[in-house]
Amino acid sequence: MYNNRIGVIFSMKRLLEEGPDVLFDLGISCIQLNGNVTMGFTEENAEKILSMLDGKIAISSFWCGWTPPTMWNFEDGPYVLGLVPDAYRAERLVQLKSGADFAKRLGSPNLVTHVGFLPEQAETVEYRGVLGAVRELAGYCRKIGIDFNFETGQETPVTLMRTIHDIGYENMGVNLDPANLIMYGKGNPVDALDIFGDRIRGVHIKDGDYPTPPFRALGKERVVGEGTVNYPVFLPKLLKNGYKGDLYIEREISGEQQLADIRKTISYINALMETAE
Repeated sequence: MYNNRIGVIFSMKRLLEEGPDVLFDLGISCIQLNGNVTMGFTEENAEKILSMLDGKIAISSFWCGWTPPTMWNFEDGPYVLGLVPDAYRAERLVQLKSGADFAKRLGSPNLVTHVGFLPEQAETVEYRGVLGAVRELAGYCRKIGIDFNFETGQETPVTLMRTIHDIGYENMGVNLDPANLIMYGKGNPVDALDIFGDRIRGVHIKDGDYPTPPFRALGKERVVGEGTVNYPVFLPKLLKNGYKGDLYIEREISGEQQLADIRKTISYINALMETAE
């Protein structure tokens, strides 16, 4: 029987402001905490968060964002997101290292971020610049004893794995968001499992559809099981391939409907794991 933990993605800001009651009510045992440097990567906040969770919910991954601009589309995104744009690279590298230190304080073994639209052309100045920045960040994470994981979506699976192999550090992995591969139009999640192999260190449980005309915006996010990610095939294949890590439910809305959709997804994923034997 598969016993992968099911968790959620949860905002550090929300946790600090509202507390963990909603997490306890959901009955989950792990989270991917989502924060950025403006929320305060301090020892005090780390202690406060750990005290709130009281050992009942593990922070098994820390998703670290960076300061704006952030535009999640195909027009502006390639020029402003992550470590790809040279104009923001040095500042964000400092922020991500700070996030790595914070992840370590929280006891999280994983730091995750969107690196940006990784260049597909390997022999370019742009690719070499990004490669150097990622090598520095992954090396820093290795030094303090945590993994650095790319969240998928803004690059093809082959481009992402080429980047990992070009750097060659064993503490580099993939935070697989199957919906992002579809919503960005970059790949098929079921096939991507063969490309990512044992580098998968975390998985988002999210659904969505491919982009539609005029193809300038991401595809629509959907309730898990109602989008284009083929979960009845994807999840059993993931598990049978040996993935033993956590499954983080992500629903990009707020309020009571978000909680209702998360509860529905917990039941849906548990049922799939039971039949995936």
